[in-house]
Amino acid sequence: MFRATASIFRTLWRQRALAWQFTKRQVELRHKGSHLGLIWSILNPLLMLSLYVLVFGFIFGGRFHGDGTESRIEYALTLFLGLAIYHFVAEVISTAPMLVLSNPNFVKKVVFPLEILPAANVGSALFHFGITLVLVLLGALLTGVPLQAGILWLPVLIVPLVLTGLGLTLAISSLGVFWRDIAQITQYLALVLMFASAVFYPVAQIPAAAWAVLKYNPLLLTIEEARKATFWAHPINPVHCAYLYLTGVATLVIGAGLFQRLRGSFADVL
Repeated sequence: MFRATASIFRTLWRQRALAWQFTKRQVELRHKGSHLGLIWSILNPLLMLSLYVLVFGFIFGGRFHGDGTESRIEYALTLFLGLAIYHFVAEVISTAPMLVLSNPNFVKKVVFPLEILPAANVGSALFHFGITLVLVLLGALLTGVPLQAGILWLPVLIVPLVLTGLGLTLAISSLGVFWRDIAQITQYLALVLMFASAVFYPVAQIPAAAWAVLKYNPLLLTIEEARKATFWAHPINPVHCAYLYLTGVATLVIGAGLFQRLRGSFADVL
């Protein structure tokens, strides 16, 4: 499996120009035919944020700190950061099942490096994640919410997130060729992840029985550590950080191994 991972990275490096072109193609296809185009990359997260803040912040009175010192703006920005991280993973796993299925012409071309398709998918999701992250930081600067020095740790937390995203895309896109039902499963899985990753509520509210399982959720840990570093002036937990890298590398290795093992049969199925 490690050889499969190394082979995929070698191919992506040699074909980096092509990977870049396909990433731009993925971004453009997402907004093709719409009048506002890439503006939807800004409007969509803002519209989702307003909806979730209205429901969870005002109707349910949600707070990440129970001491009453957290303003509505702080709650919204903290929630927004969690949403940005969650939507990166949700976009990756929701679009992965159709990646190979929707490109049969590339599959049947022996010279085309199929690794480009999952990599471009992750690149597109990372592009939208970057836009949302910029909106979070701009919102904090414009509203006077202090950003902590720990924000410099964000790239360290994003790297394993990207590794996990690429691993999931490789695995799901290859399985999607043989098992079409996986597209329905990933939609449900994305919804489960949203509520199992403390996007809208503090980790302290998770019951002990549920925490015994959810503490192993790398998405939850990524969101929590990112919030600590960006807004709460809490130090990064080195154990959590090591765990995120371990799960990220493991997911990538498994996904790459599965993709390489199954790719020889893609053309036969399609």
